Amino acid sequence: QVQLVESGGGLVQPGGSLRLSCAASGSILSISDMGWYRQAIGQRRELVARILSGGNKNYADSVKGRFTISRDGAKNTVYLQMNSLKPEDTNVYYCNAIVSGYNGFRGSYWGQGTQVTVSS
Repeated sequence: QVQLVESGGGLVQPGGSLRLSCAASGSILSISDMGWYRQAIGQRRELVARILSGGNKNYADSVKGRFTISRDGAKNTVYLQMNSLKPEDTNVYYCNAIVSGYNGFRGSYWGQGTQVTVSS
């Protein structure tokens, strides 16, 4: 089993910053991609940022220049630094990881989600 645990969400004023963290644990042989998605009620889950095993990064156009994704391979952890936050960034943010286990199974895993609210 693999678990992803997110932290760092909360309430922040417009223009403020937050840093999300997501730590993967369990029967992990290797992790290829890790990323952050967000989903509002009644909406599709959308990509915020993704970092590939080789270090390449992809960002949604709406967050380019404001958000930065990074990862610590030794800790199986991915981070999302969010600066210049806007009210439209308010959402539940989900962590995702593509994990290969010792049993030979390779799967996509999700965290439980963390709420980010941007409001004055």
